[in-house]
Amino acid sequence: MTLQPLTFPDLPEEMVSSAAGSIRLGSNDHKKLFCRTLLSTFDPYRPAVIDWPKLGPAALERLASLPIWDIAVQTEGKAGLRVATYGDTVSDPLLNQAIALNAFEEQRHKHVLHNMVHAYGIELAPEPQYAKPRDPEWAFMVTGYSECIDSFFAFGLFETARRSGFFPEELVETFEPVMREEGRHILFFVNWVAWHRRNMPLWRRPWFAMKIAAVWGFLIWERIGIARDVGGASHDNNFTMNGAKELGVDISVAELMDTCLAENDRRLRIYDARLLRPTFVPRMVRLARRFMGKPVQA
Repeated sequence: MTLQPLTFPDLPEEMVSSAAGSIRLGSNDHKKLFCRTLLSTFDPYRPAVIDWPKLGPAALERLASLPIWDIAVQTEGKAGLRVATYGDTVSDPLLNQAIALNAFEEQRHKHVLHNMVHAYGIELAPEPQYAKPRDPEWAFMVTGYSECIDSFFAFGLFETARRSGFFPEELVETFEPVMREEGRHILFFVNWVAWHRRNMPLWRRPWFAMKIAAVWGFLIWERIGIARDVGGASHDNNFTMNGAKELGVDISVAELMDTCLAENDRRLRIYDARLLRPTFVPRMVRLARRFMGKPVQA
């Protein structure tokens, strides 16, 4: 498996620099800021040369026992194609570059996962043919909002696995660049939504709002199906939820929610405060926490 190198044409400085001070959502400066943030924080690591740490028998067995790797690889494969397909419809040069980078990184996640399971002798099912979406904007939004859900819980699960020693520290550090990229992607996506909505004709905005509601409805319906049949590799974008059932860490729901909230805040705090953050999932989790007691301290 090979990953094509990433190359971009140079853009004029006025297209990528952003003014200091407050920024109006939907403005040209807003677009420059969220695109520049993604582009300037690119990590050029190569999956093919990652030095995967040696694992002891117990750690290797725990890793291999997680029934998520087929789903993880296929999810990233679909995400890369969906993001790239939407990018092909975008004529704005700066936004096109940022979306192309997003797609490249999604595809690179797939290669990282594929190389990891190969390094540890984990068998994968044959990958399906990924079909280009008929509605690129819908597919991009499904991917973006799904990542907002999955990344929030993945941040907490990743930290929980690190604290518990479920994954060795060396393996956690090796995967850290992927976790950082997920944070960058959801930051970029929610700012794209705000910018895109404010730059479309007024008559289109109600339709776009309904489209957002339909995406959320689809994702909720999808996850209800996942809850009924966890472990089916045919499901899309569900490996975070499947993995949660398999970590085997002794942690309450309340404690896991608190960890997810803390990690989400920590990972997104480092970016420009003028940029929007995903709010729906953290808000719903904070609401749920009001009806739970404090986590029991060991």
